[in-house]
Amino acid sequence: METPADRAEGHRTRQNQLSAVLGRLYAPEKPSPIGAYSVLVNGSSRLPGREPAEVSASRGRREPLVLLALVLIGLVASGWSPNNRVIWLLEAAPLLVGLPILIATYRRFPFTPLSYRLTFLFAALLLVGSHYTYSLVPSGLALKRILDFRRNHFDRLVHFVGGFTPAILGRELVRRKTNVTSRGWLFFFVVAGCLAGAAAYELLEWAAAEAMHGAAREFLATQGDNWDTQWDMFCSLTGAVTSLLLLSRIHDRQLRALPLTRSACS
Repeated sequence: METPADRAEGHRTRQNQLSAVLGRLYAPEKPSPIGAYSVLVNGSSRLPGREPAEVSASRGRREPLVLLALVLIGLVASGWSPNNRVIWLLEAAPLLVGLPILIATYRRFPFTPLSYRLTFLFAALLLVGSHYTYSLVPSGLALKRILDFRRNHFDRLVHFVGGFTPAILGRELVRRKTNVTSRGWLFFFVVAGCLAGAAAYELLEWAAAEAMHGAAREFLATQGDNWDTQWDMFCSLTGAVTSLLLLSRIHDRQLRALPLTRSACS
């Protein structure tokens, strides 16, 4: 026979069970610190760096197209009423030659994102310089006035980036298309190639200036510096060395992420 005490104990047990069930249903889940960080940074509870492969691939395909569109817009803007049309064609020639090559080889030989981003930077500087001519770029003239420089140094910046960017492009070609595995030899070949390219450009610049006669001074933009050619090559050399020292590890990570070159670059 059930006593009043047994009934009271059973009632308390049922209440406790009901409270536990309701607590599990309505108590908010405590977020983990990693989950909270992910929501704050990524806008979702997905862990950082764990985005689906198809999302990453889509983003990788879209970025070069966006950069290309920006370069084409810049090309139109730069070529719109430049300071000198002939000088514009000559100064923009590296871009007018290189851009179609990158477009034509995009499907068969896509470069890493780092290479495309550096190419975009170099293209932007070329377009600014070709529009104004290097000796008349406003930002360079402003620095010349503020810092009391003897010349507009914008062309020095362009030559530095003209070594900085090709160094990564050349490094990628050597890594993916040759059997060079020694980091020392890779460094040497890339730097030597960039210096040879800078010297070749100076020779072409000299030949074009000889053919232009009156406009040669504007095109060469020596600004009274008898050592301008040597400074240009030195800036390219410095840019190439700096690029390899700063960006080689980042470049290697991106090379390993390329499906077609993963085995060759590991």
